[in-house]
Amino acid sequence: MSSPALRKAEPPAGTARETALGPGRRRRIAMVPTVTLLLGALYCLLPVAWVVIASTKSGAELFSTFTFWPGTGFADNLSDLNAYRDGVYWRWMGNSALYAVLGALLSTCVSAFSGYALAVYRFRGRETLFNVLLAGVLMPPVILAIPQYLLLAKADLTDSYLSVLLPQILSPYGVYLARIYAAAAVPADVVEAGRMDGAGEWRIFSRVALPMMVPGLVTVFLFQFVAIWNNFLLPYIMLSDDEKFPITLGLHTLLEQGANTPALYTLVITGAFLAVFPLVALFLVVQRFWSLDLLSGAVKS
Repeated sequence: MSSPALRKAEPPAGTARETALGPGRRRRIAMVPTVTLLLGALYCLLPVAWVVIASTKSGAELFSTFTFWPGTGFADNLSDLNAYRDGVYWRWMGNSALYAVLGALLSTCVSAFSGYALAVYRFRGRETLFNVLLAGVLMPPVILAIPQYLLLAKADLTDSYLSVLLPQILSPYGVYLARIYAAAAVPADVVEAGRMDGAGEWRIFSRVALPMMVPGLVTVFLFQFVAIWNNFLLPYIMLSDDEKFPITLGLHTLLEQGANTPALYTLVITGAFLAVFPLVALFLVVQRFWSLDLLSGAVKS
């Protein structure tokens, strides 16, 4: 049997294997995930770069110059976009902001209440209800669009702002994220301590649990905002008045001008470029909330 001193001097097995690999091979292995991430970033950013560059080209330059060579027509494109139908583009942008901000806020509130209740309270059928919500995550939106239209048509709500807002308030994925985050971020001891101090359930949720859930709820809000901002199918089915169109459906109408009117490609590209800015601004504003500690505000041991 080896002495404690000899056992202490033996290097760990992992260290020995790393030494056997050699520094050069370790660096090559470590570069694999980095290269994979760079290729993924390039794949995602290449279309964005194309939109940025294409928005600077006039109609003639768009089809006659090199794809990634900038043009000189951005100012004219922006002026034409502002002048199109007395600036209806900005109305579409405002509609998208209304749908996305209000829909994401309502969806985040519903997700917070539902996720907290599923994580903290014990009641019969809780797991069954949660599994049904998970099944909703797997349901493609195209399957739900027609039933949602028929239901709202019965209520005489089609072609209205509510027809776009109401179906997006309940997000199964948002409830799932809120439930998982509440289970991890809200300790049962903190909830019980609040009850022992005489606090009601609403006070415990609003004053104790909700501040702990802020990073998770910011993620739910961001996901819902992006999903509603980019949504095309639901407004396409629900709306017929172009004054209520979001930006996605409005830009689509610029391409579908009819047989006698050419598609307005430069306006579509410039409008798509401008529509990216609210999403970028939102990411920059909310990213600081993700740096909060998981148990921020809780009693730590």
